[in-house]
Amino acid sequence: MASLSSLSTVPITTTSLSGRTRSPLFSKTSSHRFKVSCNASSADENPNLILPNTSLNMQNVDRRNLLLGLGGLYGAANLTNIGSASAYPITAPDDISDCVDANSGINDPDRAFRGLKCCPPASATGPIDYVLPEFSQLRIRPAAQRLTPEYVEKYKAAIAIMRALPEDNPHSWKQQGKIHCAYCNGAYNQEMNGHPELQLQIHNGSLFYPFHRWYLYFYERILGKLIDDPTFALPYWNWDNPTGMMLPSVFEDPGPNGNPRTNPVFDPFRDVKHLPPTIIDLQFRGQESGLNCVDQISANLSTMYGQMVTSATSTDAFFGTNPDPVNGTPGTIESGAHTSVHIWTGSSRMPNHEDMGNFYSAGYDPVFYSHHANVDRMWKIWKDLKPNSNQDPTDDDWLNASYVFYDENKQLVRVYNKDCVDHNKLGYDYEPSRIPWIQSRPIPRVKASNIVAQSLGVVKKVEEIEFPVKLDQIVKVLVKRPATKRDENAKKIANEMLFLNGIKFNGEEFFKFDVLVDDVDDGIETTAASSEFAGTFAQVPHNHEHEMFMTSGAAFGITELLEDIEAEEDEYVLVTLVPRAGTEDATISEIKIQLVPIA
Repeated sequence: MASLSSLSTVPITTTSLSGRTRSPLFSKTSSHRFKVSCNASSADENPNLILPNTSLNMQNVDRRNLLLGLGGLYGAANLTNIGSASAYPITAPDDISDCVDANSGINDPDRAFRGLKCCPPASATGPIDYVLPEFSQLRIRPAAQRLTPEYVEKYKAAIAIMRALPEDNPHSWKQQGKIHCAYCNGAYNQEMNGHPELQLQIHNGSLFYPFHRWYLYFYERILGKLIDDPTFALPYWNWDNPTGMMLPSVFEDPGPNGNPRTNPVFDPFRDVKHLPPTIIDLQFRGQESGLNCVDQISANLSTMYGQMVTSATSTDAFFGTNPDPVNGTPGTIESGAHTSVHIWTGSSRMPNHEDMGNFYSAGYDPVFYSHHANVDRMWKIWKDLKPNSNQDPTDDDWLNASYVFYDENKQLVRVYNKDCVDHNKLGYDYEPSRIPWIQSRPIPRVKASNIVAQSLGVVKKVEEIEFPVKLDQIVKVLVKRPATKRDENAKKIANEMLFLNGIKFNGEEFFKFDVLVDDVDDGIETTAASSEFAGTFAQVPHNHEHEMFMTSGAAFGITELLEDIEAEEDEYVLVTLVPRAGTEDATISEIKIQLVPIA
């Protein structure tokens, strides 16, 4: 982190680390790494990508017995639930005519290239509850890097028909793009059980996954109806696999006469620096990483492991918390890889980074739906990784949260979270694609660094900090742990988690900072390939209540991290917050570590 160390609010005295074992930034020989070819177009063409069979059904123990057996180990004061209950179900309005022009997340509404009139066409009647049809066969969503010519022709034909529909048709390309703008940029308000009127926002909390699942479901069904093929399924952008870590070529193919603008799935508002064969950066900061192809792929795989395994150790950590338009907390993928892909794809030359780089315009790029198909796939994969503990939210308010869409028959319908938790019941599944990131557990840069002992008396303890603290420069603080020397049984009943609460930031700008634990300030930048990298918090521009500043929080699992860096016996850990983008006026109100029971 030497490149930013001069910004540290509380500088640490540098101490020699001679005699310590240091792992390379990217190991090419570690047993959990694998060889890659940056020229390979599919796993079949590169046998080095074929991994040994790895069961996703990792066994879990019966925690009820453990709780009884370890009764006195954890008192109530030491355990906490993140608390995702909202105290009321989120409900989209019955009367969609109450929709208003959106303007949140736009620095200057006059520069909103796509326009802020995001409301759907009027309906003669209110929404009816949607009844899922019986599906005789599953629609299989293919990986975008492996599309057949026949599929590409069918996909482009469906989008071409959608684009040709009159704008006021609820199935039109423009109306489909408006859905994201309406739900994400302040077009809907609602009265919720005695609470003041609040703006409906499906990002920055646990509504993120189910809303987008329903959104893609109807989009996919509409496309299938337009080409009279009920088996049609959207392609997913397989950005978590090395063979899919670039913008899928189908979206940039030349159309008739060699002109890409005649390709129905082409969008001129993408970053030209990031067209194929550029490898995507799943930790994108708004500027290029400078890594070569192989190292970028390795960093991406470590990023995926961190956001799907290390940090996503609970339902609330993965999904996000509080379906609340003010205090919602995003999940690990939402604030991580999801945001990076949005910002990396959107055009840096456009006033609001249209299309993908701003929520109000993202739905106008066909790649948005393939991006979110892979995000949705992460939901499926996360549950498969640990079926006994990685589970959907069970809170009644979350289950009864609802949204309104026009279905494939142009009927206005209401759908509920509870009806979408099993994607097979929605009639689709995903073409299998290997997840090599499961073998990309980050490597500690320095084991047993003794950095906490070196920091005592130099870096302030969290109880000595006057909050809120500004994030316009690096922040270092020592945070007390609730327990030390936890044995394996203790780890099976509770996760150790780092919480950052009261994160206040400008919602009209791309915002990002990284979180490091026990990082050594030795002139080497710490990346997601290192165990000391706890995670990241990033947001695509959007806002609430037409106010510039938003408030959120973040949670990161650190049990595995502390094992890897051999810091489990330490009473304190050194937490470092590294600003990356849009942090000039940002602040944070609380930093703490707590034990969270495993569901």
